[in-house]
Amino acid sequence: MPQSSIKDYLHESQLFLGRVIVSGTLVILILAALIGRLFYLQVENHDHFTTLSQDNRVKLEPLPPTRGLIYDRHGAILAQNLPAYSLEIIPEKITNLDSTIQQLSEIIAISEDDISRFHRLRKQRRRFDSIPIRVRLKDEEVARIAVNRHRFPGVDVKAALLRDYPQHMKTAHLLGYVGRINEQELQVIDTSNYSGTSFIGKNGVEKSYESLLHGEVGLQQVEVNAKGRVLRVLENQPPQPGENLHLFLDMDLQSTALEALGEYNGAVAAIDIQTGGILTLVSKPGYDPNLFVEGISTKAYEALENSLDNPLFNRAIRGQYPPGSTVKPFIGLAGLEYDVVGYHQETYCPGYYQLPGKEHKYRDWKKWGHGKVDLQRAIVESCDVYYYELARTLGIDRLYEFLSGFGFGQPTRVDLDGELSGLMPSRHWKQQKRREPWYPGETLIVGIGQGYFLATPLQLASATATLANQGHRIRPRVVATIEQSDGTMRESPMIIDELQPLNTDHWSQIIDAMSLVVEGTRGTARSIRSNDYRIAGKTGTAQVFSVKQDEEYDEELISKRKRDHALFIAFAPIENPRIAIAVIVENGGHGGSVAAPIARKVMDRYLSGTSRMVVSDAG
Repeated sequence: MPQSSIKDYLHESQLFLGRVIVSGTLVILILAALIGRLFYLQVENHDHFTTLSQDNRVKLEPLPPTRGLIYDRHGAILAQNLPAYSLEIIPEKITNLDSTIQQLSEIIAISEDDISRFHRLRKQRRRFDSIPIRVRLKDEEVARIAVNRHRFPGVDVKAALLRDYPQHMKTAHLLGYVGRINEQELQVIDTSNYSGTSFIGKNGVEKSYESLLHGEVGLQQVEVNAKGRVLRVLENQPPQPGENLHLFLDMDLQSTALEALGEYNGAVAAIDIQTGGILTLVSKPGYDPNLFVEGISTKAYEALENSLDNPLFNRAIRGQYPPGSTVKPFIGLAGLEYDVVGYHQETYCPGYYQLPGKEHKYRDWKKWGHGKVDLQRAIVESCDVYYYELARTLGIDRLYEFLSGFGFGQPTRVDLDGELSGLMPSRHWKQQKRREPWYPGETLIVGIGQGYFLATPLQLASATATLANQGHRIRPRVVATIEQSDGTMRESPMIIDELQPLNTDHWSQIIDAMSLVVEGTRGTARSIRSNDYRIAGKTGTAQVFSVKQDEEYDEELISKRKRDHALFIAFAPIENPRIAIAVIVENGGHGGSVAAPIARKVMDRYLSGTSRMVVSDAG
């Protein structure tokens, strides 16, 4: 029989009591810590955590403003905002982003360019920002996403207004386009005003008038649930829409100019002489600006960028061409003003010109020469030899001084971004840029608008308008009036720079000679003579490459891209000038037969009864 153990009740009681005391102490300590933490959260940091709680329940959302519209002079819409749906992703709410994109691509088409653009935007945004991966969704695609919406937390379809250009390439270079804000632009813009806005003007009118077109951002305070869904709007501060722009541009003329250029590339610039308003600003070829709004595909962009025709290049304000014989009226006026030649003073043209003591022959376009030529005939028949002699007599310093007064070699200061200044060469310019002295032969070449001399089509149109205005130089401008959000209109300012007073007889003599370019039996643009109104004009040809002394220029043997550029400047009607125009046809050959007819078609369209009424209304 086993021995029974004797229990020590006193020891067990003491052990149990000790355990109770320890357990109780721990419970008290834990309760004290819990109470202390509650006191810290509920009392000491009450305000802080109340704010955080409110932020979890109430969100501030930016309300992007509606971008201002752009109209032509007749009220035709040039830039508008159209509703569109986009598929957007919030990266922070996605566990496996690649897998989500793959599954989405099984529902709707998502290209590699879409994915690349999405990842590029991710680097510029915060993780909780909504980033588009597909834009301009079709109704069927929206429906497909809606049916599968429950499978994709953090993915949603959003409606927005996207910029649209209904005239497509006809106004691409003038209006420019909007595109997504890039990192460089983020450094300079007011980020608070662009909250909720993804787009900004990239060039053209869209960029120059960005501050007016964009508007002011609004804000709304919304209550959201735990999943971030909006339950109700608590407070709303509406955005202020952008202002609408009404341009001087006439789309009828714009279309006419483009059609008249036909198969040729080039530029046409036409100005309302009375206001300085740009009626037409064509650069051909162009591109569709709608491709750039949401991001152009790599393939499409490379096709534009690598094209030999360079459609992305704005020839009207950035194309710098030798003005050729179109500058002869201005140089002739300089000769009269400096009193180095008389209007009927004759020079003999044997078909070439030689500097005293030099063997080199500077050729005239007419191989056998013009014979005895005065200033009038030199303009009408575009005699080069006459202008070689006149340029030598004037000298480069006086040529530079006088032609600069008409705006050559400097920007017109048009209200467009990216204009180039052309080049009016001088002794100082050559010494500074080339570290070389100025040679007499270079003065002769400037006298016929060649050599270093460069001008843009808009510069030529502006100088022609100044000539028609007899020295009143009105700064060209695209925008006529600005329509504010309350419907009131304000006009863009007209800025006039006056040339030094010139002899009125000299103006009349030059304009008379330019009229004979069109109306004279020997005029180089006689084919465009009109029975309805009188035109003063001047043809020009700009060499693409130099012909050697012992060679002749044969258009039939030269590739098209090496042929001369054709130029023409004009204004009309002579008695009451209203439109000035400059046309440059790349590789067109002859100004009189190619460029002048284009100008005539544009002037015919503008000087019709309808256009006349519109001009009158514009003041």
